Amino acid sequence: MTAHIYAAKKGEIAESILLPGDPLRAKFIAENFLESPKCYNEIRGMLGYTGIYKGVPVSVQGTGMGMPSMGIYSWELINDYGVQNLIRIGSAGSFHEKVKIRDIVFGVSASTDSNYIHTFGVNGNYAPCADFDLLMKAKDAADKQGISFHAGNIVSCDVFYEQQEGWWQKWAKMGVLAVEMEAAALYMNAAYLGAKALCIITISDHFITSEQSTSEEREKSFTDMMKIALEAAIA
Repeated sequence: MTAHIYAAKKGEIAESILLPGDPLRAKFIAENFLESPKCYNEIRGMLGYTGIYKGVPVSVQGTGMGMPSMGIYSWELINDYGVQNLIRIGSAGSFHEKVKIRDIVFGVSASTDSNYIHTFGVNGNYAPCADFDLLMKAKDAADKQGISFHAGNIVSCDVFYEQQEGWWQKWAKMGVLAVEMEAAALYMNAAYLGAKALCIITISDHFITSEQSTSEEREKSFTDMMKIALEAAIA
């Protein structure tokens, strides 16, 4: 039993899981991509489902926003339910003209302004990275479906409404492609607990052009990202 997914019994959550921040995106994926989906969690409104995708059990679990929330759910999924392959699917803001609205980005690594690493007692800077095996499976899935993508460093930030002027330009100058709020915590938990993790994001906001997608688009229209993640989860 865990503090946040305690309704789920052992065996009800698959070894491979998709992790959208929005629980309604989890519901959308379960209802539109999985066969016979069963809801195993509704605690705090953070919906979780397990169903079948192309003959393989796959789960999808909402995680909420920010590294503390992702840290809680990914830790419990790995430590208490034995989940081995965790793929975050979410939205992000682009820092570069070449990374356009609705483009897909694979987070090869996740820089961060968070002090999440302090819990592991690492004496120095730590570079959270995606699992190479999952990354290659996602690449193969995208190539087979003819879906283009970017791959590189992203940044997981603690603050959404950042007040410091020029903050994002400094990350962009270092080659960071986009900003989101969860990947670094997921990568650290997976590394510490011996699981595999990958972050696949779709650009919903653009820092240069000021373009934005709607909440409904974020929930229901970023299906290419979902298809890549599902194929990678069962590969």
